[in-house]
Amino acid sequence: FATIVKAVLNGRNVYENIKNAIQFLLSGNMAAILCVLFASIVGLPMPFAPVHLLFINLLTDSLPAIAIGMEPARKDLLDRKPRDPKEPILNRSLLGKIFGQGLLIGIATMAAFYIGYGSTQNAALAMTMAFATLTLARLFHGFNCRGRESIFRLGLRTNQFVLLAFGLGVLLLMSGLRSVGAGI
Repeated sequence: FATIVKAVLNGRNVYENIKNAIQFLLSGNMAAILCVLFASIVGLPMPFAPVHLLFINLLTDSLPAIAIGMEPARKDLLDRKPRDPKEPILNRSLLGKIFGQGLLIGIATMAAFYIGYGSTQNAALAMTMAFATLTLARLFHGFNCRGRESIFRLGLRTNQFVLLAFGLGVLLLMSGLRSVGAGI
């Protein structure tokens, strides 16, 4: 019977981690989509070069998503009632979070783009500011997507992989900005 309890705990934890990783990935991509859509509608230059989106998707998305998947089981996981097996993984609540969080990240990113473009009319500077803002927002958002509770309740050091992913993401961003900085 002990192995059945352990199996149920592991199964629920895997399911929660998958939902959290989906929330992280889709909300971040929603932000990028909203930024490009807004810039197209308003007539601004594109806020990202294709290489920016490739960098974000390959490097700064994959590391935090994998780290979120390594989140340990919470103590209260077995106290929750079982989920309805007919409920889709992308339910209304999760879709609302994805859109809301994507919208907030998108607003911050476009604010950075607008500040860079509005003051100098330099599209390269504005793109760099939007890229850095989106990347950093998504890296910080990895902490937010670890679970239902706040980061203060979850604890910053309960998942060392998230810290490692954040640190590597920041280092990759800094090295990318350093190589681009000479052209601005």
